[in-house]
Amino acid sequence: MHTESRTLSEWLAYCEHLHPKSIDMGLERVRAVAQSMGIGFDCPVFTVAGTNGKGSTCAMLESILLQAGYRTGVYTSPHLVHFEERLRLSGDTVSGEEWAGAFARVEAARVLRDDEVTLTYFEFSTLAALDLMRRAPLDAVILEVGLGGRLDAVNIVDADCAIITSVDLDHMELLGSDRESIGFEKAGIMRTGCPVVVSDPMPPQSVLDHALEVGAELWRFGTDFNFSGDKQQWGWAGRGRRYSGLAYPALRGANQLLNASGVLAALSALRERLPVTAQAVRNGLAMVELPGRFQVLAGQPSLVLDVAHNPHAVAALAANLDAMAYAPTTHAVFGAMADKDLAPMLARMGPLVERWYFTDLPTPRAASGAQLHARWQASVPRKGVSASVHTDPQLALDAAIAAADPADRIVVFGSFFTVGGVLAHGTPRLQAKHLNS
Repeated sequence: MHTESRTLSEWLAYCEHLHPKSIDMGLERVRAVAQSMGIGFDCPVFTVAGTNGKGSTCAMLESILLQAGYRTGVYTSPHLVHFEERLRLSGDTVSGEEWAGAFARVEAARVLRDDEVTLTYFEFSTLAALDLMRRAPLDAVILEVGLGGRLDAVNIVDADCAIITSVDLDHMELLGSDRESIGFEKAGIMRTGCPVVVSDPMPPQSVLDHALEVGAELWRFGTDFNFSGDKQQWGWAGRGRRYSGLAYPALRGANQLLNASGVLAALSALRERLPVTAQAVRNGLAMVELPGRFQVLAGQPSLVLDVAHNPHAVAALAANLDAMAYAPTTHAVFGAMADKDLAPMLARMGPLVERWYFTDLPTPRAASGAQLHARWQASVPRKGVSASVHTDPQLALDAAIAAADPADRIVVFGSFFTVGGVLAHGTPRLQAKHLNS
């Protein structure tokens, strides 16, 4: 098949089998192809790394810059439902046809080299996204790190401003077994003489040491910027700039103020190149949208969607659920990858959940619903808590809806695949069976 005639889905299937490993840490291969393609940017580049909060940070940064009138390019991963979600140009997703054209250009550059390069699915996708952004008239580029930072494919582009949102234990088989090792990997996105915003309140020493070592301009939460707030509004203060009387970000959850604070620090650090007004900040934070991040859908029962997939994120989800209005029964639809630290995730949610619905997920990396159920049983759950096993997230959600009363709540969490599985047919709006009888 001629590469020009491949559809996006055909390209994605091709990329999945191009490289023997799904993850191959290192930048030499992807940088070589990028250089052949002439990939680079004249406009400011923000690169965002972190265990949790990357997607929210990218979305708030994009929303404020769009409100300020700038043309933005945002590359994030993974997607929830459609691959095209991974790239937005001036707020709009890019069509499958345009993606397919970019994949063809990557393939042409890859095979033309004397030492034909093998690329992973993520590396191939990243090069295609960078090519699409390079060809668009953009004022700012926002790149979300896929895994780690130092050896992640997006790190072939030099960040004018690096943002490190949080450092916690995840992907330990690749990034290291403790926060210091993981922090070092995330610190690899820093560049000499450029600002790095660290919004983790207690960053690993490795992050601070690396900023000093490479001569990056450190903006540290609690030292260089901070926030304060009450139930009605919040304020931010940083080097030479303050915002007061801000409405809370449209993304829910207490942790979003940390993410928003990092965004305001990054914009302050680059304010000479990308000035934004206070009104753009207010509007951007008020209008930001990002599905699956403590997304609460009104209905009877209410539905909470959260891609929390590691102990740190699940702890934040549990705290946010605690702060919600009382619900008689909490139903939890849970699917997760087999390599996750499942015990603390189940333990943290255990006191909140009366009915579990464990689900298979459509990826070989996932634990099966039966395996999740066995792990839950081994944790010695509370008396009176029930559980069932399902073959996909939608069937698990259907079972939860059938069992729920109108005043209950259903929480779907554990993976992008879990949340994506219930968003595949559109955003659910629940009406309990009792309301239809």
